[in-house]
Amino acid sequence: MSSTFRSLKYRNARLFFAGLAISNVGTWLQLTAMALLVYRLTGEATAVGITVALQFLPMLLLGAWAGSFADMRDRRRLAIVTQGGLAAQALLLGTLDLTGLVNLPVVYLLSLVLGVVNAFDNPARRGLVTELVDTPDIPNATSLNTAVMTGSRIFGPALAAAMVSTVGTAWCFLLNGATFFAIIFSLTALRPEEMYPMPRRARGGRPIREALSFISGRPDMLLIHVVLLVVSMFAFNQNVVLPKLADERWGGEAVYGVVLAVMSFGSLTGSLLTARMHQVTLRWFMGAIMLLALAGFGLAWAPNLWLAFAWAVPFGLGGAGFITAANALTQQACPPDMRSRLLALQAVAFLGSTPIGGPITGWIADSISTEWALAYGSVISLLCVAGGLVYWSSADRQLRTT
Repeated sequence: MSSTFRSLKYRNARLFFAGLAISNVGTWLQLTAMALLVYRLTGEATAVGITVALQFLPMLLLGAWAGSFADMRDRRRLAIVTQGGLAAQALLLGTLDLTGLVNLPVVYLLSLVLGVVNAFDNPARRGLVTELVDTPDIPNATSLNTAVMTGSRIFGPALAAAMVSTVGTAWCFLLNGATFFAIIFSLTALRPEEMYPMPRRARGGRPIREALSFISGRPDMLLIHVVLLVVSMFAFNQNVVLPKLADERWGGEAVYGVVLAVMSFGSLTGSLLTARMHQVTLRWFMGAIMLLALAGFGLAWAPNLWLAFAWAVPFGLGGAGFITAANALTQQACPPDMRSRLLALQAVAFLGSTPIGGPITGWIADSISTEWALAYGSVISLLCVAGGLVYWSSADRQLRTT
């Protein structure tokens, strides 16, 4: 266990992760409540897909540039500003909902605002994690960062399910706005003299092209990012399809948050198992995708809530193992002054692909089959694993012969 949590020996890391855990409970509270609000307003998974797409479209359009921007600046100060912006968005949405002024266009607009702020927050906050610990512990810190985020999902969606059915969605948004003060406090309380600052990127040059050249010049990095893009685009749209799947098969839309919470037990396990490794491997990365895909089939056709719970755990484990492995593998290999840019490009692949995959998944759920809206991503994921293994076997042979 000391190996799993070794980054917590640093005071700044302990402080940051404590604030992040509280804030992320609120984040999952809001994301779950937003999906339920849109589904109640429209009754359509497609509308939920559009909402999710708007949340992540700015990441697709701005993510790489925002990563380059973060590499030139003080990541702690930038994160304080972006976290304040996220708090303001949540409080505004909650106020409009509480006063009865919320409607679908308002939700769409504020989802887009959320996405713009997140596009800058993601590389700044995740890049800051690498400055909280010494270089050998960076893979562990990035894995624990994911563990905190997935662990928070155990409580956030379950709390949303309880609050939506009792006090309504508005209080979910307002409570989320309040939780941001925990992470803002922890950011302001970090001790700069105990940090491990990375060299900032010099102004000028072609920062995004440099990061892309680094990825394309290494077969392992190219494989990781291509697979990350495709699997994320088609197999990570649970927020789009699960509200409708819960409504049709598992006893009502309210259990959607409970299923997400159970899924997060698996996600937390997957993140911690990755954090325990001193060197993350491509084998672990590919194995996690296979687990995600196989569990996706079971979850899609789970006939009742209890079997949905049973399949949700390995689904979460595979998903979190896949994401944390991609982060750790990249951070093990990248130059120090390129960390935010590569984290941003990963966010573009993981989150920026949602504007494409989310509406496709919603359309499949409304027009073809709710079950296949989840299961088609599993098919594509298995094909990615097969193609990735063939590519890596060929690339590995070429490296050995040169």
